[in-house]
Amino acid sequence: MPLEFLRSPPLKKLGFSGLSLFSSQSSFYSTLILVLGSRKEPTLTGLCCLIRSSGELALSQTAWVMSRPLSRWSTGGGRVSGISDRDPFDPDYSKDFAENGFGHEAGACKSRQRTALPFLKLCLALAIVLALVGSLSWTISISTSSQVPIYRGYRRLQQQLVSDLSEIGELSLASAKLRELEFCSSEFEDYVPCYYNVSESFDAGDPDRTIEYERQCVQQSAEDHGCLVLPPRNYRIPLRWPSGRDFIWKENVKITGHEFSSGSLTKRMMVEEEQISFRSDSLMVDGVEDYLHQIAEMIGLENESNFNDAGIRTVLDIGCGFGSFGAHIFSRQLLTMCIANYERSGSQVQITLERGLPAMIGSFASKQLPYPYLSFDIVHCAGCDIDWEKKDGIYLTEVDRLLRPGGYFVWTSHMNTQRSLHDKDNQKKWSLIRDYAEKVCWDMLSQQDETIVWKKTTKKKCYRSRKSGPAVCDRTIDLESPYYQPLNPCIAGTRSQRWIPIEHQRPWPSRAMLNSTELDIYGLQSEEFAGDALNWKSVVHDYWSLLSPLIFSDHPKRPGDEEPSPPFNMLRNVLDMNARFGGFNAALLDAGKAAWVMNVVPTNGPNYLPLIFDRGFIGVQHDWCEAFPTYPRTYDMVHAEGLLTLETYQRHRCSMLDIFLEIDHILRPEGWVIIRDKDPLIEAARSVIAQLRWDARMMELDNDSNKKLLVCQKPFFKKQHK
Repeated sequence: MPLEFLRSPPLKKLGFSGLSLFSSQSSFYSTLILVLGSRKEPTLTGLCCLIRSSGELALSQTAWVMSRPLSRWSTGGGRVSGISDRDPFDPDYSKDFAENGFGHEAGACKSRQRTALPFLKLCLALAIVLALVGSLSWTISISTSSQVPIYRGYRRLQQQLVSDLSEIGELSLASAKLRELEFCSSEFEDYVPCYYNVSESFDAGDPDRTIEYERQCVQQSAEDHGCLVLPPRNYRIPLRWPSGRDFIWKENVKITGHEFSSGSLTKRMMVEEEQISFRSDSLMVDGVEDYLHQIAEMIGLENESNFNDAGIRTVLDIGCGFGSFGAHIFSRQLLTMCIANYERSGSQVQITLERGLPAMIGSFASKQLPYPYLSFDIVHCAGCDIDWEKKDGIYLTEVDRLLRPGGYFVWTSHMNTQRSLHDKDNQKKWSLIRDYAEKVCWDMLSQQDETIVWKKTTKKKCYRSRKSGPAVCDRTIDLESPYYQPLNPCIAGTRSQRWIPIEHQRPWPSRAMLNSTELDIYGLQSEEFAGDALNWKSVVHDYWSLLSPLIFSDHPKRPGDEEPSPPFNMLRNVLDMNARFGGFNAALLDAGKAAWVMNVVPTNGPNYLPLIFDRGFIGVQHDWCEAFPTYPRTYDMVHAEGLLTLETYQRHRCSMLDIFLEIDHILRPEGWVIIRDKDPLIEAARSVIAQLRWDARMMELDNDSNKKLLVCQKPFFKKQHK
């Protein structure tokens, strides 16, 4: 047992001189400390002899805490070798020694007792004196320091010590099991947990067959099933923003020959030798510009530059193609969330994220989307292949839940043309959709060619005057936390305090700072909100001061690049695992960083996701014991502040390794991870990170002595040619 574990931060913090206060156990601890100090690596046999000779075997009250877990503690995150998993204070321990071929040392113990008895008596006397002196000095120190908590009474001190040692024992046990994870096989390159649950046998059938992948998560321990997903063989680091918006490496995404032959991709892009270009087809670019201008006119605006003045900021794009709509309105201060079904190849979500644009896997098939009530100013569907008339209009009900009052539903479909409406089936479908829109208090503003625009009412009396249509949801239904709940046939109504027409919203970016009236909805004070904003501005400044030299000094030459890209545009896709008020997102924008943030609100914490959307940001609710709804290698940075603390309150749900393995799954090669949390949890995280083979550096935080910062980078592991 190396003496190093006594110098580790958690144990050092406890103050081991206080152990001498246990009057009935002082001799045992004094002997143990004396032995540890006298020999660099005392053997278990030697400890056994000393314990027997001093008659302290009855002290099993705290020995179980000190035995197995602490014997494996290592501040460096490595495994302590040569130490048995058995408790050395177990009465059957010496018996097992003999059975395992160590009987000669057990026999030697008796002879050593006879020869070393005078020496041991002297040692015990010295130990008692040292224990009394240590106890007296420790008592004086805690009485003169107001910063150290004073525990009155023997029982309370004992309980606190046992509790602290038990927690440290659990953490050290995790590091004892340390092993580097193996790399996954090649079929896991684009593996998406929770969606990859349909047989691959359909490849032999009709290639045009549409398959719906239902989200279905089955929790499996990373200890048994964890492996590291390697990038494709010819994977290259994506081009940085804004170049990466218009060009992506062809080998980075899973596209088969079927997508090219069908023409579904070539309508939107031009495939070159190594890249896919989204700007080579000038007709596509001009088409999006004209389309945006058309939508602006249908809403009643002069042009697309007036979207922000009309209170429009957040857009949900259903079946978004490859993000071209969101890419072009981004310059108009609009933020678009792209959602599409899971696809095995040619994925809309994967390609959109590769371009540096917000996207996630989502479907209207049977579940509500994990966004709160009143989240978006526009819901857009252009050729999204949703049968809006089916299931008694329940898909339109979900759109109504997501739209703010005065928000717009923009629907572009071939079914809306005059030629298509000559067909009786299409006429019936169109009539059902039009009638249902009226029943949920939508006004049809305009129709041009294939595009129709509806506006959600801003008049509360409309819901009371309806004679038919879906009922208004009762108060037992939680409208703000719909984490993959079944689609609801009722409409949300107007009972929320957030039911504010979009034309009354302040334009971006001023709406990012909520006023006192808006904060009252969430039970927050202006001082708390302002303090959070100032704190994050300082933190983001520190992050960038820290990352810039790391990028300059540590960043290797990228495959195919002459020189590494400059550090100012290293990050585009950012995921905040515990976003709270969205302060990290706001600070990034305030610092002028060309990044967008997926603000994630854990399902087991306070739900501030409605506040995040009210600020003009985007985000999602998520349970971090499940896979995040995205493809591998889709984020440049993952940030987590306080997430580990939050998860410790939910014991036995999933391990720290499960969470970090999911981070590794969604992080791009050479991507960054920043974790800020309490000391013991950061120490435990270092062991897990060693299993993932990340490069890591731990930093002290001057302004918060109870927390530490862990900055990690995922290496670029190349697939070996076979």
